[in-house]
Amino acid sequence: MRDGSGGDDWPPSADVTRLRQRADWLKTVRRFFAAREVIEVETPLLSQAGVTDVHVESLRERDTGRWLQTSPEYAMKRLLAAGLGDCYQITRAFRAGEQGRWHNPEFTLLEWYRLGFDADRLIDEVAALVGEFLGTTEVVRERYADAFIEAGLPDPLVAGEGELLRAAAAHPEAAPPPPGLGRSGLLDWLFSQIVVPALPARCFVTHYPADQAVLARLDRHDPRVAARFELFCDGVELANGFHELTDAGELRCRFESDQSVRRRTGQRVPDIDERLLAAMTAGLPDCAGVALGLDRLFALAAGDDSLAGVMAFPWDRA
Repeated sequence: MRDGSGGDDWPPSADVTRLRQRADWLKTVRRFFAAREVIEVETPLLSQAGVTDVHVESLRERDTGRWLQTSPEYAMKRLLAAGLGDCYQITRAFRAGEQGRWHNPEFTLLEWYRLGFDADRLIDEVAALVGEFLGTTEVVRERYADAFIEAGLPDPLVAGEGELLRAAAAHPEAAPPPPGLGRSGLLDWLFSQIVVPALPARCFVTHYPADQAVLARLDRHDPRVAARFELFCDGVELANGFHELTDAGELRCRFESDQSVRRRTGQRVPDIDERLLAAMTAGLPDCAGVALGLDRLFALAAGDDSLAGVMAFPWDRA
């Protein structure tokens, strides 16, 4: 074959019975939202503006120079600002440099937004949806700082870089952190390597540090933390949600800060999405939103230990 691959990897990695089951699972997702009168939408896969988040790397289409979406968030918020109301989307999303058992550069993402919801109310809805696939069980909610402390680590809201480095060194069972991570990077490393494996089987981690707010608003009672949550099931991250920031000026500052970090670290620097900021200036309604990885959810529902068991053609067969 011209691309150098063999001729024995043409079949799907998931068997056809599982792929039929996947089709039924997608019907279940759509029934869930239909029952709640949340409408399905479609937005472009390619955009003139990329994502500035320093932890997310976008793929870029060579001919047009447009960016493949890492999530439909920006476009869906433009729909919300236009008055569409509660909506969801099942879409393909793309991220560079993410490949492994639980990562594929092209994946299926479910994203939805609920007007008038805060993070707590959206957590309830995420738990209900996940229960449709994984069954009902105890669902724990734990603050980010509490999860660190319970794992025997320093308080992440006050610990300095030196203290975090000493904490990492005290856990030789984990791979050593790469050099030069800085305080924020060390928090991410400690969280993924030490905190997540110690979480309860089904756990929402809430109140992330303010410098990890991304597009979430800060907690009005404690501006050190953000109204952001993530769901972990058996150590696998499934969902990332926010009580959404609606202040366009604050979001521009965050985007510009991201760009500054990217320039300093030699990463590509996507343009800021001015259409999103214009939509927010026009009026993004009070809402909460969440993105959930459907391939991961389906793999857990099937009892598989990788995405390949529920995908037709993962990256190495595409």
